[in-house]
Amino acid sequence: MRLEEDKEETSLRVVNAMKIKKEWDEFVYNHPKANIFQTSYMAEVFERTKKIEPITLVVIDEETDEILASLLSCVMKQTNILSSFTSWARIRGGPLFLDNEKGIAAVSLLIQSYDSIIRKKVLYTDIWNLGNTQQLSMPIENNGYIYEDLLNFLIDLTKSKEELWEGLNRDKRRGIKKAKELNIAIEICIKKEEIPICYDLLQETYKNAKIPLADISLFESTFDILVSKHNAVFLFAKYDNKCIATQVALIYKDTIYAWYTGVIREYLSYHPGDLLIWHLLEWGAENGYSMFDFGGAGNPKKEYGVREYKKQFGGQLVNFGRYKKIHSPKKLWLAEKGFEVWRRLKR
Repeated sequence: MRLEEDKEETSLRVVNAMKIKKEWDEFVYNHPKANIFQTSYMAEVFERTKKIEPITLVVIDEETDEILASLLSCVMKQTNILSSFTSWARIRGGPLFLDNEKGIAAVSLLIQSYDSIIRKKVLYTDIWNLGNTQQLSMPIENNGYIYEDLLNFLIDLTKSKEELWEGLNRDKRRGIKKAKELNIAIEICIKKEEIPICYDLLQETYKNAKIPLADISLFESTFDILVSKHNAVFLFAKYDNKCIATQVALIYKDTIYAWYTGVIREYLSYHPGDLLIWHLLEWGAENGYSMFDFGGAGNPKKEYGVREYKKQFGGQLVNFGRYKKIHSPKKLWLAEKGFEVWRRLKR
C-alpha cells in the first residue's frame, strides 16, 4: 500500500503552463469554473505589460499526461528598485483543479511549488475567488493561506431587457435616461491609437481615488491580444464628440467582466458611467451571455462607496471571499507605512 501511495505522489509533475499552452487553455475552457483570468491569453497580456510578471503553472499526471490543476498568478511591481518591498501577487479565479482525490493532491502540490517561487518576490499573495471554492479551502489553508470575506455583484443576463431595466434602482434608471437625453453616445474603441484617450480617463479616476493604476502597456497589450479574439471591448461615452468616460470589459464564454472604468469628474452628473454599464447589460442580454461580473465589492466589514454604486444595478450580492498569505510580514509593515506616506503626498 505504501508503494502505491509513493507511486501516485511521484507521478505528479509541476511544469510551466506556457510550454503546453494549447492543453492548458483546453483544461481551463472545459473547467466548470473557467474564467478569462486563468487563460494563456491573460498570461500573454501580462507578459507584455511593464511591471507585471505572470507565473503560470500546471500539474500533470505523468502516467496519463492529464492536467490535474493549473494557476496563473500576476506579480504587480510598483517599482523596479527594492521590488520585493513593493510587489504583491494576485491569483484571480484560480487555481483550477479537478474535483477528485488526485485533483486535491495536485492543487496542494501546485500551491507549494508556487509558494517556493513567489516567497522572495512579493509581500503577499491574494487569491481572489470568482465562485464557490469550498473544495479549495483545505489545500489552501493547509499551506498557510487565510480566508477573508470579499463581496461581489453578479447580474443575470438571461433575463429580458425589460427585467434588467426593472431591476435597476430608480436613481440608476433616471441617470441612464438623463444621459440619453443629453445625447451621450456609446462608441467602441476600434483603433489602438485611441488607447491613450482611454488611459487618460482611467488615470483621472484612479488619481482621484488615490489608487495606483497599471501601466498603459496593460491596455495596449489587452487591445492587441484580446480584442481580436472578442475577449475584450473598450467603450467610450461621448458628449458633444468628446470622450468623457470609458469602460474596459473582458469577455469569456458566457460571462462579461467589468474590469476598468474611468470618467471625467466634471461630467459625473451626466451619468456616462451608468450608461456604459447599461450598454454592456443590454448588449450582453441581446447576444446570449449569461452573467455580468461586476469585479468585486470589497470587504463587508469595511466601508466601500463603490459597493453602493454597484448595488443599484440590481445584481445578486455574493460572498465568494478570498485567501491571503503574507510571505514577508516585516516587509509588508514597512510597505504599508510607505503607502500611507504616498497617499498623504497625493492629497
